[in-house]
Amino acid sequence: MLTDAKLKSQVDALWDKLWTGGLSNPLDAIEQLSYLLFLKRLDDAENQRQRQAQRRGQPYTPQLPDELRWSIWTQKKAADALTHLKQVVFPQLRNFGPEGSSFRRYMANAECKINRPNLLIEACKLIDQMQIAGQQQDVQGDMYEYLLGHLSTAGRNGQFRTPRHIIRMMVQMLDPKPGDRVGDLAAGTCGFLVNAYQYMLEQHTSTEILTYDAVGWPHNLVGDLLTPAQREFLQSKEAFRGYDNDSGMTMLRIGSMNLMLHGLENPQYFYMDTLSDAYEEQATYDVILMNPPFKGKVDKSGVHETLPSNTTKSELLFLHLILRALDMGGRAAVIVPDGVLFGSSRAHQEIRQKLVAEHGLMGVVSMPSGVFKPYAGVSTAILFFAKGGSTERIWFYDMAHDGFSLDDKRQPVAENDIPDILACWQNRHDAEFAAARQAKLAELKAPLEPLQQEQLQLEGEANRLTFEQVIEINGEDKAAQALAAVKAAQEQLQEQMAPLQAQIDQLGRQFWVTKKQVKVNKYDLSASRYREIESEPTYYEQPQVTMERLITLERVMADEVAELQDLVNYDEVENCQVR
Repeated sequence: MLTDAKLKSQVDALWDKLWTGGLSNPLDAIEQLSYLLFLKRLDDAENQRQRQAQRRGQPYTPQLPDELRWSIWTQKKAADALTHLKQVVFPQLRNFGPEGSSFRRYMANAECKINRPNLLIEACKLIDQMQIAGQQQDVQGDMYEYLLGHLSTAGRNGQFRTPRHIIRMMVQMLDPKPGDRVGDLAAGTCGFLVNAYQYMLEQHTSTEILTYDAVGWPHNLVGDLLTPAQREFLQSKEAFRGYDNDSGMTMLRIGSMNLMLHGLENPQYFYMDTLSDAYEEQATYDVILMNPPFKGKVDKSGVHETLPSNTTKSELLFLHLILRALDMGGRAAVIVPDGVLFGSSRAHQEIRQKLVAEHGLMGVVSMPSGVFKPYAGVSTAILFFAKGGSTERIWFYDMAHDGFSLDDKRQPVAENDIPDILACWQNRHDAEFAAARQAKLAELKAPLEPLQQEQLQLEGEANRLTFEQVIEINGEDKAAQALAAVKAAQEQLQEQMAPLQAQIDQLGRQFWVTKKQVKVNKYDLSASRYREIESEPTYYEQPQVTMERLITLERVMADEVAELQDLVNYDEVENCQVR
């Protein structure tokens, strides 16, 4: 996460320049920024190689042609710099990168969409002010992630973005290792692949080197504990692979540059509709992390023959596809809409049964509906499963908070279930951990019970005073004053109970469900069906008290009717005397 306020403001200024300069499509703006940042990085790397050679007293042979050097062409006059960028730099950039990499393949159609000379020079100056060369690799990646975050306000383009903290949680729970083949079959900006790579570096960086920022994101990911073989594999074509069916290639270019900016030198991110009959990969991956698209339906005629023919819902087809693409024993973490968990159609029930009866469904994390706001309000869940094996019990967690407000603003808040989710997941088979939570639950309930009884007494008193206020003689306010005092006491008691109740509620968010329970319920996987929630004691008025109050009300009403009748009779007498 980008935490440097100065760098963040510089990125915002750069974004505003491009936005007001005619690049109103967020994807276009990010793509053009990606090109410029990449060119700047190339020049910085060339300068670093030259300085190293000079320190060693060795002759230096430039690896980057002068015509591609940022430090040279950005010093030209604005019009000449733009012409040079379009006619010299971009033609060479299209052939840049390792042979066979997705960067090389999809840069073939790259074009410069900046058409104002002054805009180009202003953007380049802002990039120079960021001092990218002085930033660490992870800070550079954070800056790019911050840019990608602008997609969340881009309407339908928001489908490409999964909140980074949700991605990190999924990666931490799945725990990919160096040597695992990691895939995303609908990769968008490649956030899952980037985070999986960073997680492996984090797990293999010495603790004295590794640092964490204020919100818990790791820095200094140098991976010094990786063996040469592991480091070589991480940069191989098999380690990280993604696909996307963006026919415009914009996301493929952005995703490829995202991978390169995060340290993956030979990105493998290609155009492919992975649900189609053109995608043939089977038993290819050890780990799959993804948030597949689940809006709309797919063309039935083009779906691969190995996928079921009784549905066109992409969220169901992707689950079948993932099982096909995973190697035996491979693991997956996949975001699905809630409908997948409880849908009653044959196709819905079949995929749930397949996961539970034929494979290892390890866990289900139910997420609140605001996680994907502002561009989607749908409720979602994360399925964790392994290909093959068996399911005996399923671990559930009913998340209520993810550390951000669940409205369109998504501001940071104190309430956050993610640390507890990670702790529960990592210790889900630890009997001592479970016993400690039960002991904590009992410890919290002990002081809460007398407070709940006091709450019931106050509710009874408020109920009585509310009635007495209704029948109180006009002009008196004794009952009203007493009622206000009781309500103040209730608010004070609620403030006292709230922290205890919140902790008790969180301790109940983790639970286990047996395979038998799920089977009886037609393989329903919704957390709400199985979670046991202790209801708070509720005040009920005694029937005898209710009857007595009804009698009292009738008497008061009768007295008021009598008084009204006397007034009517008095008026009639007065009128007669006047006549």
